[in-house]
Amino acid sequence: MTNLPSAADIMRDHSVSRGVALRAFKVLQEQGLAEPVRGGRWRVVRAGEAVDRRPLHERIAEIIPAEELQAGAEFPSASELAERFGVSRPTVTKALDRLEAAGVLMGGGQGRVRTVRAVPVREERS
Repeated sequence: MTNLPSAADIMRDHSVSRGVALRAFKVLQEQGLAEPVRGGRWRVVRAGEAVDRRPLHERIAEIIPAEELQAGAEFPSASELAERFGVSRPTVTKALDRLEAAGVLMGGGQGRVRTVRAVPVREERS
């Protein structure tokens, strides 16, 4: 996705007030063309692009059933997951720690391979 200019950039480049810039972003959001991201920025949403809004730990847990991993199987490293999901390694490590606390993964730590402890049960939402 492409980031849009900040409200400050739009104000400076087009000589408009902050309110006008923010209203323009809201119109783009209502039309499904842009969405807010952290840090007060906005980005373009491509037509037909599916964006997974679930927390990272849930998306990482989906790897277990998707790749048919069984208890005791090696789990991908934090570096592999960071590349796969397009986030930093520390962010992945926090998500993996959360899965360890939930009893889904076991092991980890520097130089150690994480393994699948239990296959997560996915709850169906109505």
